[in-house]
Amino acid sequence: MTDQSLIQPPANRHLPGDLAVWMFIFAELAVFGILFIGFTVARSLDPATFHAGRDVLHPWVGLLNTIALITASYLVATAVHQLRHREPGSQLRLWLALAVSSVYTAGKLWEYGDLYSLGYNLGTDTFFMFYFFLTFFHFMHVVLGQIILTVLAVKVRRGDYDGSDMNGMESGASYWHMVDLVWLVLFPMIYVLA
Repeated sequence: MTDQSLIQPPANRHLPGDLAVWMFIFAELAVFGILFIGFTVARSLDPATFHAGRDVLHPWVGLLNTIALITASYLVATAVHQLRHREPGSQLRLWLALAVSSVYTAGKLWEYGDLYSLGYNLGTDTFFMFYFFLTFFHFMHVVLGQIILTVLAVKVRRGDYDGSDMNGMESGASYWHMVDLVWLVLFPMIYVLA
């Protein structure tokens, strides 16, 4: 005889956040997926150009950006946990996530400036067309995520989010984690495997 609690999921499980946010997240992931497929096909057709382009990039900046985004996601996840359990520190963790994610923003801006000063841009070749388009598209998602983190932190400070209704906080956190997930695919695809 089996224990029913092992078979049945807990009754309080739910999709975090709002369904509309999840529809937006899936749409964005579909767009990134199409772009990733395009990148992969183009790389298979011209591996020499993609290899040469990768050698010009700054993998240490990409790694630093990866660490910054993972750290920010950890801080966002713990902020959600703290708010859900009505523990103090949620607002501080959101501000820290914003600060840490700014390392990514500064790193990408520096890298764009450096590559541009060396003469690389969207029109250089197929690799750089994909590099600038994909990473800038992602960069804009990070900026939107930083705006969302700011709004969440302000709402927690004002008491709009107190742990009684987690929908807004979970929606914002879900979006942020999507941005992080995309980078975890984008970083090795461009900086390591190209």
